[in-house]
Amino acid sequence: MTTRKYKELVEQRTRQTLETWSGQQSVGEREIYRFLHNLKGTAGTVGLDRVERFAGSALLYFSDRSDKVWLEAEWREVLYPLLGLFGGDESSGAVPDPVNDISLLNGASQQKYEILLIDDDVELVAFLRESLERHSYYVNIAMSAERGLKLFYESRPDMILLDILLPDQSGIDVLHQIIGKATQERIPILIISGENSKDIQLYAYSLGVMDYISKPVDIDLFLMLIKNRFELKKEWQKSIIIDELTGAYNRRFFNQTMKQLISDFRRTERTFSLALLDLDHFKQINDTYGHLTGDEVLQTFSELVRGSIRVEDTFCRYGGEEFALFMPNTPAASARTVIERIQRQFADMAFQAKHELFHVTFSGGITEIRASRDTPEGLIEDADQALYASKHAGRNQTTLYDDYLPAGKAEKVLKVIMVDDDALIRKIVVKQFMDWKPANISRVEVSSYESGVKFLQSGWYSADDKYIVLLDGIMPEMDGLEVLEQLRSSYPEVNLLVVMLTGRNDQQDIIHALQMGADDYIIKPFHLPELLMRVERLAHRFLF
Repeated sequence: MTTRKYKELVEQRTRQTLETWSGQQSVGEREIYRFLHNLKGTAGTVGLDRVERFAGSALLYFSDRSDKVWLEAEWREVLYPLLGLFGGDESSGAVPDPVNDISLLNGASQQKYEILLIDDDVELVAFLRESLERHSYYVNIAMSAERGLKLFYESRPDMILLDILLPDQSGIDVLHQIIGKATQERIPILIISGENSKDIQLYAYSLGVMDYISKPVDIDLFLMLIKNRFELKKEWQKSIIIDELTGAYNRRFFNQTMKQLISDFRRTERTFSLALLDLDHFKQINDTYGHLTGDEVLQTFSELVRGSIRVEDTFCRYGGEEFALFMPNTPAASARTVIERIQRQFADMAFQAKHELFHVTFSGGITEIRASRDTPEGLIEDADQALYASKHAGRNQTTLYDDYLPAGKAEKVLKVIMVDDDALIRKIVVKQFMDWKPANISRVEVSSYESGVKFLQSGWYSADDKYIVLLDGIMPEMDGLEVLEQLRSSYPEVNLLVVMLTGRNDQQDIIHALQMGADDYIIKPFHLPELLMRVERLAHRFLF
């Protein structure tokens, strides 16, 4: 469906609404407000800029909290000028050609670095996020220390921007809690604060802060500083091959080793096996006992493996709680014997936290190089399929890859739910997500609901699945914040991400949503490629 078609649908819906109201004695002010609210978001999304501006201005006359009724003569005077704004030259709008824009999302337009911004100054946060994302950075927002600490441990950002004054505890307290890990993983921390005393700056620098930026921020200097710091970070990464937390080799060295072993096999036919090892239910360990305990588990596991392998073997941290082990001159069956011995030893280890003991296991998948499968991508895919088979069979076991495993491999499915009382915006967004093909996700399942009540009563949830919910902030019966509150109180956060969509630029609403556990927010009218990009980023953070 083209942008022109969307515009025609908006005009048709507008004329039908006004015609329906003309047959009534009066119209409730809340109903008019919702109509204009939805029209503003939809018109801006499809490129009807004049209609969007008119609807935004007209909203000032109405309130979604008023019980007043408007007679036809009254509302006609305000709303009928709308009809003259359709047609004529408009901007091309935010709705892309589905094929062209979505193909960009699968490749060249991916954002580069992830920045965690911890600050409760809403206007500054919104301005900095917009400015940074124009330069292809992805920005995660936390408006409290508690939320900032959670996102730091879960998302492993590439940089942290931290305010000193936060609503629940000071930025200095946050700094004390994260500086050790941030230093280990070479995550630069920049303070942005209106607290500009020399003593505070000296103390922050003494703790390991890279830069101290005073408010108000000169955005041009700020963006150049960010670029400079990421250039420095890139040089750090080039010179490092050890994962600081676990002592295993890092992903860069994994790639180098893979390339070297494959080249050797092609020249000499010297075989090797690749094992992927993944700690079972690791996120549950972090959620139950805390991230410091999770780090202890990772370190203990790495120490055990490194002490159980030969000098010629190479043990790498592949990502998060997943590790890789190269075993030269070793067939897959022999590699499994080694891995299974380590599995028994690790399962017998007891960890202690919160005055209780607990045990951790891991699952393994092994493949052996062969002439028909001698590329990095092929070997990783085969080992990953074997790893999935171990997890599917109950975990704490190791599976060898064979040609029958691919049939049993589960699809990577992303479930997206749109909750919005505007039928047209639901249609537009659902259509875009149905055509969307994000990288490394096999299938996208999309559903939509016209109200929060129908959504919550629909039986939508399954504990075996994970979801991203796009939730409108203003809806009849139950508004988006009420729905968000029920989602966060009734369902495990590990299975559910929530993106708030709001056409009302009410900063308090945004603050409230983020404090209640919203993972992101988008202000209507939104640019659909931006929405798709943000959802894809969120999906890969927690889905796989």
